[in-house]
Formats: sequence, C-alpha cells, structure tokens
Amino acid sequence: MKPASFGYVRAESLEEALDALRQHGPEARIIAGGQSLMPMLNMRLTKPAMLVDVMRIAALKEPHVEKGALVVPAGVRQAILLERPKLADDLPLLASALPWVGHIQTRARGTLCGSVAHADPSAEIPLCLVALEGEVRLRARRKARRITAEAFFTGMMVTEKADDEMIEAIAYPLRRRGTGYSFAEVGRRHGDFAIVACAAVVDSARMRLAIGGVADRPTARDFPHLDGSALDDALNAFAWDLGAGDDLHATARYRRDLVRSLGRRVLEDAAKVTKGETNREAAPCRS
Repeated sequence: MKPASFGYVRAESLEEALDALRQHGPEARIIAGGQSLMPMLNMRLTKPAMLVDVMRIAALKEPHVEKGALVVPAGVRQAILLERPKLADDLPLLASALPWVGHIQTRARGTLCGSVAHADPSAEIPLCLVALEGEVRLRARRKARRITAEAFFTGMMVTEKADDEMIEAIAYPLRRRGTGYSFAEVGRRHGDFAIVACAAVVDSARMRLAIGGVADRPTARDFPHLDGSALDDALNAFAWDLGAGDDLHATARYRRDLVRSLGRRVLEDAAKVTKGETNREAAPCRS
C-alpha cells in the first residue's frame, strides 16, 4: 500500500520544525526514524497533510547527563544509545530492554522519542520511562513544558502532547546506589511487541513494578517490601486491575498469569541488590 499524498519539511533547526507545527497544527506529524509512522502512513491509518523531518537538527542528536538523568533528545537513534559506553552501569533497566526493541535494522533507524510519541502500550522504551519515573520534555514555538511519563500516556496510542508540540527529549533518571533493576518479557518471537513486559525497580523503601502489553498504556504500581503469599496477593490484585483482554496473541487469563509470574521474577531479581546480593541482568524470555 502507498500513503496518501502529503507535504514535507526537512527542518534544519528546532525553530523551523516548531514553526511548521504551529502553521499546520493537527495536520502535521513529526518524523524522525519513521519506524512506527511509515507503516501507519502506508496503511493509511493516519493521513497527515505535512511531515516535519527533524533528523537534520544538530541540537537533537546528542544524549547528555543533566541533574541525575540521561536526557535523550528526539534525534537519538536506539542503536546509538545502545552502544553508549557504560549504559549498563548508568541505566541497567534500559540497557536490558533495548535489545528487545524490534530488530537490529529497526533500531538502526528508530528513535527513543519516536517510540514514546507512538505510545504503543506494549513498547519497551515507554515502559522503562514509566518504571524509572522519567519525564517527557515537550516544546512548542512559544513555550516548553515537562510532564511525568505516567501523566504523559493517557490511553491506547494517546498522549498529552498538544498538536503544536513535539517531544524535544525524554529523561531517564540514572541508577541510584542501593537500587536494583530488572526486566523481562514474553513475546511470540524475538523482536515482536511483548505479550507482557515487566520492569522492576526496588530500593530500601519500596518495590515498583511496571507492566506493558496488558492495559492501554504502560502502568506502574508501588508496593512495600513483600514476599511469600503477601507478594502473590499483591501481584494478583495488580494483574486483575490492569483489565487484560483476549486477542489473537494471548488470552486475558494468560496475560494475568504472566503478570504474576514475570512480575515476581523481576521484583525478586531487583530486590537482590537491597539484600546485598549481586543483581544479575535479567534475560528477557519469550514463549
């Protein structure tokens, strides 16, 4: 299939891109890697009048550390961040999840901000942003604002971004001393969107579990330190609250079972750091 006709702006500066968004409003779409947008265009699931290409904007190319967080601008490709030295030390959760985002070919083109903008509830990059309590940095021509990841995602591929705004960057809080992190997912094949993905962050005060692939957005819940039947009960309640449904890939019951089993696995793995044990990198699994 071929997309409907559209205009195209190859922005050379952030100001040029924002001017195009202000001019065309809801008829404009930002394009960077295009790994989510292009298939939607080809299938005519979206028909923008104008595409605004931001991949030539130098200011959006370099990730950097700022106030305890890694700031990832809109032009940073997934493969580039995955090759970042010490990524596993600075952001072990994201380092564990990124190899399971699509395939080598798509990671070479796709951007992290593009995945967040697409807001697929099964995607690993938004899930890690929610688990780590990161933020999304939005910019329009006349204003900039920051919003927490949990507030940014509002439904199935729906976000708080306004029509004249673009995601300028996302920010992942860096690893904290004494905090454990773990990630695991189950999918039909490596590179497919996860049937269920789990990301855990555990410190001395709480256990935090974020789930993707079940609700209409990545969803996190905080627990006190639990084990045994108390943890089973908490995970069971969380699994039911997510409102799983049946589809071609899995039943609601299977998804709830995965929330309970994978959720326990990643929480226990992440908790080893707070108990003084070595935190192994959780190897994501597949069915």
